[in-house]
Amino acid sequence: MYDTTIATVGELVAALEHYDPATPVRLATQPGYPLENLLARVACTPDDAEYEGPTRTGPPVVWLGAGEQVGYLPALAANALGWS
Repeated sequence: MYDTTIATVGELVAALEHYDPATPVRLATQPGYPLENLLARVACTPDDAEYEGPTRTGPPVVWLGAGEQVGYLPALAANALGWS
């Protein structure tokens, strides 16, 4: 599953559906210097953004914002992500 790309909200929901909803969630970043962050916000552009300029024509995109850094990613998690 290391090569899986999650590119849509539906794919993200499907990837998470077999986990208990009370399970903590973290964002793992930087495979060479692995860190873990909480998620901070979910936003959708152009719908959630203040906008000035020409008419918006792009499709909406959902963004997951990185929150507070929790610490370094545990080796067990790096292994599970295929980063070791």
